[in-house]
Amino acid sequence: MDAATVKALVERELEGCEVQVEGAGSNYDITVVGDVFAGLRPVKKQQLVYGALRESIAAGSIHAVNIRTFTPDEWQG
Repeated sequence: MDAATVKALVERELEGCEVQVEGAGSNYDITVVGDVFAGLRPVKKQQLVYGALRESIAAGSIHAVNIRTFTPDEWQG
């Protein structure tokens, strides 16, 4: 697993979002910016991103992730 693959997985699940991924091996820092997060509680935002990575986490390809989520307004602020 590499950062580009992680980015592609998240982008496929959360269309229209800007995704930045840093890391290597099985540990990644993921930042996602999108309107999809508007009005959601922090836990729900995290769940959306984890959903995109569920299979890779279950398979052990991804071990640890640090997820940050923002709406476009939050990101600009």
